[in-house]
Amino acid sequence: MSVDLKAPTSTIALEEAAQDLAAKLPALLVEARRVASTVAQGTHGRRRPGPGETFWQYRSFEQGDSATLVDWRRSAGSSHLFVREREWEAAHTVWIWLDLSPSMYFRSHLSKTSKAERAIVLALALASLLADAGERVGLPGLMPARAGHSIASTMIETLARALSGPALECLPDAACRLGRHSELAIFSDFLEAPEKLATGFSATARQGVRGHVVQILDPAEESLPYQGRVEFFDQETQTRFVAERAEALRESYQKKLAAHKAAIAFHASGLGWAPFLHHTNRPAVEALLPLHMHLSGLEKAYRAKGTLKGELAGEGEPS
Repeated sequence: MSVDLKAPTSTIALEEAAQDLAAKLPALLVEARRVASTVAQGTHGRRRPGPGETFWQYRSFEQGDSATLVDWRRSAGSSHLFVREREWEAAHTVWIWLDLSPSMYFRSHLSKTSKAERAIVLALALASLLADAGERVGLPGLMPARAGHSIASTMIETLARALSGPALECLPDAACRLGRHSELAIFSDFLEAPEKLATGFSATARQGVRGHVVQILDPAEESLPYQGRVEFFDQETQTRFVAERAEALRESYQKKLAAHKAAIAFHASGLGWAPFLHHTNRPAVEALLPLHMHLSGLEKAYRAKGTLKGELAGEGEPS
C-alpha cells in the first residue's frame, strides 16, 4: 500500500494544493476569529504595567518602590500600602511567520485539517488578538508591521498573493530585518535538520528578537500508525522509501522524532525563546491560549493556578 499523504507529490501538485489552500482562506479567517474570540474570553490580552495615562490596578507596595508611588488614599483604610499602576500603552511589534513549504500540506487519516491550514488559523487568530490589544503585527518580507483591527483581513490578502509564488520556507529569510526588541512567532513543522534550525534561530536572535516557535505536527507523524508494506514519500526532497513492515520501524522512528523535538526545544530555549508543540487533531485554541498568554506575560500566573501544565512534549505547552 501507499500512504495517502494528502500532500503535493510534484511541482504541479504543489501549485494545485496552494490554489486549494488559497480558496479556503476566507473560511480559515472565520475559524480564526472564532478561536481568537474563545481565547479572548479567557485572558486579559497583553495588558501590563508601564508608562501610560490609563489606570490599570492597585498592587501591594514592594521593597524598592519609591514612596511617591504610594496611593495614600487607597492605603488609608488598610494596614497595607498600595501602589497605583498605570497600563503600559506603548505599541509593540510582533512578527508572524508561516511555513508553507510542501511538508506543511500533509494530512493523514487521523486529522481533519492539514498542518498548513492549522498554521494559518493560528496565525490569523493571534494577529487578531494582538491587533485588538493595539500591537503592530507584520509578516517578515511580505507585509510591514502595522496596527489596526483589519490586520487579519490584510494578512489574508497578503497570503493569497504569497501562495501564488514560491513556497514559504520553514524560517523567514535571514536578510529580513525585524527590529530590535520585536517578537517573532513561527508556525512550522520544523522538519529540517536541527543544525539548520539552530543557525536560523541564532541569526534572528542576533537582531535582538524574542522568538516563539510553534511546532505543528499531524498525529500520524507522532505515532506512525501504518502496517505492512508501505511506500513513504518525502515532499521536501521528492524521495520515496518502501518499508516492507512499517510497524517494525515505529519504535526507532518515535525515538528519532523525540530527539528531534528535544533538539528544537534545546536550541530555542538556549536563546531564551519559547517552544510549543501542537497536533492538528487537537482544537486550535489549545495551541493559541498558552502562546498568547506567554506573549502577554500571563503564563506564570496561570501556571500558579494550575491552568497550564506540561512540557514541549505536552500539547500546546511551552517548555
